[in-house]
Amino acid sequence: MADVGEVLMSVLSTIRVPKPGDRVHKDECALSFSSPESDGGLYVCMNSFLGFGSQYVDRHHARAGQRAYLHITRTRKAKKEDDNNSGSGHPPKKKPTRLAIGIEGGFDVEQEQYEEDVKVVILPDRQEVTAEDLGTMPDVVRERVSLSMAGIMAADSVSHTLQVQQWDGEVRQESRHAADLKQLDNGVKIPPCGWRCEVCDLQENIWMNLTDGKVLCGRRYFDGSGGNNHALLHFQETGYPLAVKLGTITPDGADVYSYDEDDMVLDPKLPEHLSHFGIDMMTMEKTERTMTELEIAVNQRVGEWEVIQESGTTLRPLFGPGLTGMKNLGNSCYLNSVMQVLFTVPDFQSKYVSNIDKIIDEAPSDPTQDFKTQVAKLGYGLLSGEYSKPAPDPGDENGASEPRGDQIGIAARMFKALVGRGHPEFSTNRQQDAQEFLLHFINMVERNCRSGVNPSEAFRFLVEEKIVCQQSEKAKYTQRVDYIVQLPVPIDQATNTEELQEAERRREEGDTSSPTVRAQIPFTACMAALSEPEILTDFWSSAVQTKTTATKTTRFASFPDHLVIQIKKFTFGLDWVPKKLDVSIDVPDTLDLSALRAMGQQPGEELLPEVAPPPLMTPDVEVKGILGFHGNEEDDSLYSPLLSPVLDDSTVSQLCEMGFPLEACRKAVYYTGNTGIDAAMNWIMGHMDDPDFSAPLVLPGCSSGAGTTPTESLSEEHLATIVSMGFSRDQATKALRATSNILDRAVDWIFSHLDDLESMDVSEGGRSAAESEGGRDPPPGPRVRDGPGKYELIAFISHMGTSTMCGHYVCHIKKDQQWVIFNDQKVCASEKPPKDLGYLYFYRRVAE
Repeated sequence: MADVGEVLMSVLSTIRVPKPGDRVHKDECALSFSSPESDGGLYVCMNSFLGFGSQYVDRHHARAGQRAYLHITRTRKAKKEDDNNSGSGHPPKKKPTRLAIGIEGGFDVEQEQYEEDVKVVILPDRQEVTAEDLGTMPDVVRERVSLSMAGIMAADSVSHTLQVQQWDGEVRQESRHAADLKQLDNGVKIPPCGWRCEVCDLQENIWMNLTDGKVLCGRRYFDGSGGNNHALLHFQETGYPLAVKLGTITPDGADVYSYDEDDMVLDPKLPEHLSHFGIDMMTMEKTERTMTELEIAVNQRVGEWEVIQESGTTLRPLFGPGLTGMKNLGNSCYLNSVMQVLFTVPDFQSKYVSNIDKIIDEAPSDPTQDFKTQVAKLGYGLLSGEYSKPAPDPGDENGASEPRGDQIGIAARMFKALVGRGHPEFSTNRQQDAQEFLLHFINMVERNCRSGVNPSEAFRFLVEEKIVCQQSEKAKYTQRVDYIVQLPVPIDQATNTEELQEAERRREEGDTSSPTVRAQIPFTACMAALSEPEILTDFWSSAVQTKTTATKTTRFASFPDHLVIQIKKFTFGLDWVPKKLDVSIDVPDTLDLSALRAMGQQPGEELLPEVAPPPLMTPDVEVKGILGFHGNEEDDSLYSPLLSPVLDDSTVSQLCEMGFPLEACRKAVYYTGNTGIDAAMNWIMGHMDDPDFSAPLVLPGCSSGAGTTPTESLSEEHLATIVSMGFSRDQATKALRATSNILDRAVDWIFSHLDDLESMDVSEGGRSAAESEGGRDPPPGPRVRDGPGKYELIAFISHMGTSTMCGHYVCHIKKDQQWVIFNDQKVCASEKPPKDLGYLYFYRRVAE
């Protein structure tokens, strides 16, 4: 064997010193969840700075030709039991005083202490070089290798850069209104105590407007507590943006809310603004709970949390294949729950886990940025059982104690960073909606499965919408693709109305000792609300050429292999304040949807003529082509005539001020014929779940909206992605032109315009479809599976908290006829699965 010094000299040119901007992966293997704490430690390539576990480092050496690796191993130090801990794996008994994670006063995060060993390993002979060994080597070798070792160890690892360990819910931004806040010189002076709402005399949750000094009550919370919204109503009437919560003012600050910015904010001029109304900030004392304290109390409330997490019983920890926990990376429980469920679906298992060796062999030079590799890595980590081992008890050096519920588990940092990259919400550490993440991930799978098997087809189904004009009795049929059934909650169908009324009476009387009473909603009532016809009052009928009443019925045109049902628990009150319906629904273990199968056009049934409604236009509008890259005044035949719509700007502005997207507001005003804010609002509420809700307004009869993209400038990559979903090139072209060549919007657009695409008889190039497709009809749309509509429940995801943007998610999965609860790193046999409190339910087709 050659001398190690000579070997180092021969590979010196490949050893790099990390520079600013280099991505150093020293905490996690690129192809597995091995880390420096794992058996065998982690090998960091001293050229690419990619990390590899002991089972993959030889593969990387053989493929990339690199020989020098920095081998990092960490061994956990023994730690004394903290008096604040229960010693049984439960959270610390010390109550949090700050809405934060990993900082003083916040929710506790255990920080382990490790002993670290670092040395250079030369492959393939595994020759080792320690820091002491470098002292005997030539200066050029010692200096270069030492700098590289020090640089790698000092660099921020990618996982720490992308995943902030501390999260502080109290960090607030300075209000844009604070510096130049208008304050009325109206002589109002506020006493230091004894405040009451000027409208309803409420004495709690009192806010003072910093512009005019009005003292009013705050918002009503989802559970009926709080105020009566008078401070909010005052802002809506006056536009005065900032208010301070009386009772929270101390020399250190106070709770300041900006209604315009819809968030808690900082007011650097607060002493000056308070002094205007006679309040000396330096002499004030705290008498009310701050909003942070209230939110902590809500996040720790007994009832929903204990029931869903089954914390009232001693749960038996489970370990083995398919029973692997996932570490919470800071509000990542929504991702953990969704991915645990998805990898119980055979399509995802066969696509990513069964082929993991092939996927790794074909991975690019930087596998940390490859979607297929990272999904396969996560799937194998969850299903293999390699990481499903009890987490060592820091106080148990001999391993003699009983296994705790916590596991070593896996931390999906690379996966989270990759799927969230570029997304305004999933790239952050904030809590998210599990349903939105599920759709986001399915969308990524669609994009990355351009050929071969697409596992998201397991959830894909067709919805048929039938609209019947009540005046002509003629019908119109449309189809769209969907992945989730959104089940309405008819709260008026509760079977325990008397109990609810009694609980409401006690709450109004201030009785806080009574137990929580939830509305008991029959599942059959939810299904009836889903299937019953919807009355359309402003339907433009092409048969009678005017607006009339119509009924819309929704049915399944196909049944997927796996059915996802979302309980629509989150809604808006009459005051537009988001609230969560605290309901219990008797969701069944088996489901038969055969009666909801779409029947299509019936014998003797007449269809509505395919005529577009007349667009709104100015009296002096001229019909002319829209000139583009290929148009001129003599010949603009490539472009359809477009009439300019006239929209009521005031109605559009009012809708935008409520927070709705501009394009959605324009469509609402257009499709309701400028008939006012009420009609437009009803249209918005009925179309908020549409895939193209925020897409630009595309006028009927036109191939695209103004400002679309000519065919020659379309991305070939985008075209190939859409074609791989089963659409023709002409259909893909039309979708991209209608959405300015933006892939996400084009996919949503094409799924919501299936009926229009199927009726295309002229291709975008001006030739007939027969000519462009060789006489064949264009494909009917994306591939969907179909079969009997009978299902069995296999999993459900539950949410605890006041909204999808806070709280906690867990999932229950049926494994070998045993319900198992996955609560981040805890995996246990479920004793009482709370099937009535779920948010997302996953059903599997029952084979006949």
